[in-house]
Amino acid sequence: GALPPVGFFDPLGFAEKADELTLKKYREAELQHGRVAMLAAIGMLVTEEPIEFHPLFEADNKDIGPAIRHLDEVDSVSPWGLIGLVILIGSLEINRAQVGWENPSDGRFDQPGGLQAGYYPGDIGFDPLGLKPEDADELFELQTKELQNGRLAMLAFAGACAQELVNSTPLWENLQG
Repeated sequence: GALPPVGFFDPLGFAEKADELTLKKYREAELQHGRVAMLAAIGMLVTEEPIEFHPLFEADNKDIGPAIRHLDEVDSVSPWGLIGLVILIGSLEINRAQVGWENPSDGRFDQPGGLQAGYYPGDIGFDPLGLKPEDADELFELQTKELQNGRLAMLAFAGACAQELVNSTPLWENLQG
């Protein structure tokens, strides 16, 4: 995860105080948040004008405003749709926990929530298209790119949310000037 020009970036010194298991948990959290942020950043752009595609409701027949308010629209149009979305996300998280994390009843009381011994952070075995490289160097490069893109997406999504909260204007309208 350390690439030029930034290199090793740990301004608060979390890595200095952490053992290997803790660093793996940090990496797991960073990868998961990065993946969600990559989807969220694309989702904010796709669901607003001029594209205005939304898989959960019709957005082309009314103006629902900035993307940060779209989940409110899903709830008002179909509360069961929102409940289904929560169940879907919850089941995916349960699967991820079962693949990568120790069973809490088998764990140590002094360090709960540990990763399984052979688990590599972020690798839950989901590769339906077979895109995961066999070569270790290629895999490392791909994982580093994912990590860096996730970091950028977390910043982009936070900035887009802040901008929409400040002026309640969709992103595309702000980009047009």
